[in-house]
Amino acid sequence: MATLVACVFAGVALAQQPGIVIPRVGIEVGRAETPQQVSTTLQLLFILTILSLAPALLVMVTSFTRIIVVLGLLRQALGTQQMPPNQVLIGLALFLTFFVMTPTYSEVNQQALQPYFAKKISHQEAFDRGVKPVREFMFKQTREKDLGLFVHLSKVPPPRNPTDVPTYVLIPAFMISELKTAFQIGFVIFIPFLIVDMVVASALMSMGMLMLPPIFISLPFKIILFVLADGWFLVVGSLVKSFA
Repeated sequence: MATLVACVFAGVALAQQPGIVIPRVGIEVGRAETPQQVSTTLQLLFILTILSLAPALLVMVTSFTRIIVVLGLLRQALGTQQMPPNQVLIGLALFLTFFVMTPTYSEVNQQALQPYFAKKISHQEAFDRGVKPVREFMFKQTREKDLGLFVHLSKVPPPRNPTDVPTYVLIPAFMISELKTAFQIGFVIFIPFLIVDMVVASALMSMGMLMLPPIFISLPFKIILFVLADGWFLVVGSLVKSFA
């Protein structure tokens, strides 16, 4: 608080010095009188809407769900508690998501955003063009069984082709498919670490050291096994290749 007060007084003193101009920042709300002002207002509302929905969109229609679940299961299999920290895992998952989704986002930018900003297409056409690459990505990762479940639950007419599937039906089917794939990858990751835990626990029991928690002994072995096997290379490579 003292630092904040000092900064305020320093700013006031600086503003009173001759020859020093402090810029004024203001936000005005009024009636739009020209088509350009209306277009700017609509673009601002569109950007604010996208920013407010960005976390949900990131989880629902991208590869983020699979990546963060696998990384969380990997940390649990290692038994390192909060190492790596949540911020590191989420940051890694975000950058891997951007890496995986870059071809899709590039297509959205070329087919929808750039023509819309150039005022060549309407906002509805831009939305239709922009959602198409995202739907194609989700269709590639969605199991037919999961898609059939939500088609049945939504009671929509049986689709004859992918374009007949509503987006609100495709998104939950895509999400549960991602969760299933993530748990399958996590199960494979758990196996070698489970073997190490069982070997260490059996060795401690054979030596009569029942009061010593096996995790204290197995943790260093699991870490060195993960490092020697170049675990991050294998896990990240397998994750990215699973979206091909």
